[in-house]
Amino acid sequence: MMDSIPGVEAKSLRKGAKSMHKLRRKVSSASKTILLEKGWLFVMVGFLLGRAVILSVVSPFAVAFLATIWFAHKENTFKVMLAIIAGALSFSGTQGLFVSLAMITFVFLAGLFKKVNNQQIAIPLFVFLSTIAPRLFLYSIAGQLSSYEWMLLIVEGVLGTVLVLIFMQSIPLLSPKKYKPTLKNEEIVCMIILIASILTGTIGWEVYDASFEQIFSRYFVLILAFVGGSAVGSTVGVVAGLILSLANVANLYQMSLLAFSGLLGGLLKEGKKTGVSVGLLVGTFLVGIYGDASSLVPSLIESTTAIVLFFLTPASWFKRLSRYIPGTEEYTNEQEQYLQKVRNVTAKRVEQFSDVFEALSKSFTNAQETPQEDMDRKRETDFFLSQVTEKTCQGCFMKNKCWQQQFDKTYSLMENLKDELEEGKEPNRKLHRDFANHCVKSKKVIDAMQEEMSFFEANQKLKKQVMESKRFVADQLQGVSDVMDNFAKEILKERQQHENQEIQIVHALKQMGIDLDKLDIFRLDKGNVDIEMTVSFYDYHGEAAKLIAPVLSDILNEMIIVKQEEISPFPNGLCYLAFGSAKEFVIETGVANAAKGGGLISGDSFTTIELGTGKYAMAISDGMGNGKRAHEESDETLRLLQQILQTGIQEKVAIKSINSILSLRSTDEMYATLDLAVINLHNAFVSFLKIGSTPSFIKRGQEMRKIEASNLPMGIIQEFDVDIVSEQLMAEDILIMMSDGIFDGPKHVENTDIWLKRKIRDMHTDDPQEMADLLLEEVVRTRSGAIEDDMTVMVAKIKKNTPKWASIPVYGKEAQ
Repeated sequence: MMDSIPGVEAKSLRKGAKSMHKLRRKVSSASKTILLEKGWLFVMVGFLLGRAVILSVVSPFAVAFLATIWFAHKENTFKVMLAIIAGALSFSGTQGLFVSLAMITFVFLAGLFKKVNNQQIAIPLFVFLSTIAPRLFLYSIAGQLSSYEWMLLIVEGVLGTVLVLIFMQSIPLLSPKKYKPTLKNEEIVCMIILIASILTGTIGWEVYDASFEQIFSRYFVLILAFVGGSAVGSTVGVVAGLILSLANVANLYQMSLLAFSGLLGGLLKEGKKTGVSVGLLVGTFLVGIYGDASSLVPSLIESTTAIVLFFLTPASWFKRLSRYIPGTEEYTNEQEQYLQKVRNVTAKRVEQFSDVFEALSKSFTNAQETPQEDMDRKRETDFFLSQVTEKTCQGCFMKNKCWQQQFDKTYSLMENLKDELEEGKEPNRKLHRDFANHCVKSKKVIDAMQEEMSFFEANQKLKKQVMESKRFVADQLQGVSDVMDNFAKEILKERQQHENQEIQIVHALKQMGIDLDKLDIFRLDKGNVDIEMTVSFYDYHGEAAKLIAPVLSDILNEMIIVKQEEISPFPNGLCYLAFGSAKEFVIETGVANAAKGGGLISGDSFTTIELGTGKYAMAISDGMGNGKRAHEESDETLRLLQQILQTGIQEKVAIKSINSILSLRSTDEMYATLDLAVINLHNAFVSFLKIGSTPSFIKRGQEMRKIEASNLPMGIIQEFDVDIVSEQLMAEDILIMMSDGIFDGPKHVENTDIWLKRKIRDMHTDDPQEMADLLLEEVVRTRSGAIEDDMTVMVAKIKKNTPKWASIPVYGKEAQ
């Protein structure tokens, strides 16, 4: 016989495995269709609940289950009704008679009032009546009712009413059409009650003295303790044990066995299936030694059988069930996937809005010099000259000679005249003489051009204003687009792979004896590090700032600090730590101000703003005039500035936006100056934006530098260019900003610049608050204590940010 070819064998095996997998999927799909969609699962459950009896004579399960099927799956009502009757008859004839009468009563009431609103409220009432009426009829036939029978009758009706409410929450979970991706704790408990009620129908079924209800109740305890832990396991044990003990009082001790086994199995779930099974065996032994010795062996058989079924259960079932139990890893992953989806959708929408604003910005953007503008200028010149010639050349006898025979020369001369007049000056002598020699009505033409020039300049000014407005709107739209784009990137912040740094950090912390549970590196950009970790400490003593941050500083070669820490109050508890880049520089500020005449309300306002992008802003605004009105205007300017800057919009665009708001908001003359300094805390680079404000000074040792710019106050005109003055600061530099009350305040001082520089240079302190107080006092003294105007001075000292704890080179350079 020929040997088979190995490649053919492998291929045939793969095909066989694939076909078997398809077959299993088809069988699984077919069984799911038969059991769930065709309603046969409800039929089996109905048969068992028809047999379910508690307290020997009470049977509230059958009618409650039928009512739930009527409400949720009305198409399966007839099949379920027959199954319940069959189950009841298999228990006893009396049980079958009672269940049949109760269901007929319910169907009659439900059909009679099927058009009543709020069926969720009506159906439990129908169940109560349907349970009490047949039982009352049967008791009355047997003889006079005793008080005990009255009590059982009421208890049965109340239990049926409660069970229908419970089944309404648990039955829909069996249907794939209405199944939810997550389960609430209440739904889990309702599902457990349904399962325990179903197991009650198996009472009396035994194999070698081992009860079916005990085997399956312990099996379900094992499954849920393994999936949900001790909390869910003990809950299942208590509920199942209580219901089963009501069905058979002899099984009362089983509640203790199931509850303790569920608790112990959940605590031992780290040992996988073996650990949970050991928990059940230990619970069986401990509870069994208190009972009859003859019942210990059957109890062990029941537990062993449940364990065998537990080990035979496919792992995919546990994984699928774990997705719906809160607290499990699968449930957490399911929630994270949902949040990831929501985050991605949100970020995509934000990016789309960003693209829209960017497109709008581009539609408003116009290049400075384009061929289209040259054509427009040529067209405007033609229109201007046509207006002039209409007034002067139409009735001239030299018209044909000038505009037909010498068109180019005439046009060139008049265009040059127009250019001269447009610049606001008289035509030069040569041009005037050449035009006079060429045109017989040169004076009349020049007068007409001067008259028309006023209209031309007005049109040009209007056009320029429109262009400026377009540029301003384009800048604002582009600023909003940039902010939204950055926001979308922040939403999509993902855990990035930095294997080398991860290895170094884990190794370093391990050498120091720190138990690292989880490490997430989101970003390692210079000056923008973002690291999160979960660490276990027996007794926390600030190791995050004292040890971990210095180690990260050495590994990443930049200063790292603790941004956030959540410390567990328990020994060996998990602590959450977040680390980020420290600022290279810090700002220490001082402010001194005084109102005019020593009043309470100053027209000056000031603020300091910590921006989230590693920037620090200082601003002074001086409202026009003094008192409450000026204060409101300056305060409004700074409030708008802070709100706009904190959104991430660039400073220049922010100031233009504020100016537009102030100039358009009211017809009243409400103006304000603005003196803004934005300091980058990573490199000490400062940008000054001065709108109608006074100069500022930088003191570096004994050297003094003056910073100034020329812009009108805000709100006066709608369009203006913002001049930005930039400087590089150094550690220990001192920045002094002031309002005009300080700068123009000194009396009998010819050169204020020199006087202020000398006063600042001669101060024997570098404390910002002391310097601000001294400078204000010096200005007031020059006026013999009189305060002629609102005065504000802000002083800031730039300091190198020195960490409290130096970096620790634990990892070593050779490992890098």
